[in-house]
Amino acid sequence: MPIAIAVTSADLVLPPQDPHTPLAAVLKSPDKLPLEGSLAEMNSLLEQHGYVVALYPAALPAAVSQRLHTVRCILESDRVALLELDLPPLGIALLVRQLRQLSICDFSPGVIASAARLLSHYIYAGALLGSVARLDRVPVSLKSHAKSWVPGSQFAVLANPTPQLIKLGGPAAGVLTGPEFGTHLLFAQGQLQSDWVTETLAPAWQVQGVQETLLPADSAGWWATPRLIEFAAAIPDISVLYQLVSSVRREKCRWCGLELIGDRCGFCSSPLAPPQPLPAVKSR
Repeated sequence: MPIAIAVTSADLVLPPQDPHTPLAAVLKSPDKLPLEGSLAEMNSLLEQHGYVVALYPAALPAAVSQRLHTVRCILESDRVALLELDLPPLGIALLVRQLRQLSICDFSPGVIASAARLLSHYIYAGALLGSVARLDRVPVSLKSHAKSWVPGSQFAVLANPTPQLIKLGGPAAGVLTGPEFGTHLLFAQGQLQSDWVTETLAPAWQVQGVQETLLPADSAGWWATPRLIEFAAAIPDISVLYQLVSSVRREKCRWCGLELIGDRCGFCSSPLAPPQPLPAVKSR
């Protein structure tokens, strides 16, 4: 069985792009399941899959993240990775789908878990907003705050990988900096009517495909307004994802012994050991 990819909300489970991509397990929140139930839920996943990579948004209520860590602690399991993600909801959903795709490949659990940090740098996540007056996820100038009060104002905002904000409609309005590699664009409409994402952004980013999905329940809170259209672009091809992950040098975690890529273990969060200095060469 492939490694289990788990999430904290059904909103983060996008439909698979092919019949081989497994679904993600949706962990129940503390208000719907007592601690004993959460322990049984996680233990069942471990028995079925061996390892669990659980991803959760950084914006979640503290009670949810505390429950996840409590379950991992009580089970005393080093086979559960808890990955906190500070991406917009649609960006997290795309990253989750990428890990689901990779979970059926020949990567070890440690590589799958640490690949989340690598792949997040290749996800372009943003939104078209009707107001940035309350937005605190991306730096907003006083001028942009003031323009938010003008009726009909719209702002294109990129939160990841590099924050960017553009007011649309003016003569100097540009286009958000996009990926320089092939992606598919996913968008979800809130209480804002516009074809800017499909008619302007998609051609400018030269995406290979565009697909609409339902707006995650947490999107309005993340972007501080219900007047939005959220979008995210990511690499869809499993062969490209496989090549990207496999091209990174693998190391062995000095704490738990699992494989990792990057500078930190996805399971125990131990940082990669610094390289040992070369011995000095004695002069003759």
